[in-house]
Amino acid sequence: MKREIDHVKSLYPRALFVGVADGAKSNWDFLGPHIDEQVLDFYHASQYLARAASVICRHEEEREQWLEEQCHSLKHKHHAAQRILRELEQATTTKMKPDQNKELQECITYFGNHLHQMRYARYLEKGIPIGSGVTEAACKTLVKQRLCCSGMRWTPEGAQIVLSLRALALTESRWEQFWQKINQYGVPVLT
Repeated sequence: MKREIDHVKSLYPRALFVGVADGAKSNWDFLGPHIDEQVLDFYHASQYLARAASVICRHEEEREQWLEEQCHSLKHKHHAAQRILRELEQATTTKMKPDQNKELQECITYFGNHLHQMRYARYLEKGIPIGSGVTEAACKTLVKQRLCCSGMRWTPEGAQIVLSLRALALTESRWEQFWQKINQYGVPVLT
């Protein structure tokens, strides 16, 4: 993966490289040295808000309204994550059960740890994606369905060849472009 990232960066040295991932530390440890901008997947953040809503709001209607307002604000308003974090920190916990209080504290910790990756209004203004769903779906369609069948074993080189061909075949117009290049330039001879 590092080799692929380095290759793409060499092709597009002036591009903005963005990492979009959930809150797992291992994702950011890997992505950190390779990217210019870190984006916490919006839908993971909204799941934490849903968990907080379930303990802050007593009634279903209130819960749904609060969650909708917070998600809209988080996505479209500058500094919304900081405001939401303050609101969560100030939530009344006196009538909460211990498991509810734990749920709220986990949300507070999550927001506190990832504030710098939750500038969604800014990202949207710059055309930066805020969700990893498209990439995750592509991984399932492109990689998992082909390489992870029962009993399969792959060398890195073999997997790379199969995935390159699969990417060409599954991407509209790329298969034809590939064959046009082959017809124009021929096939390189491997020594």
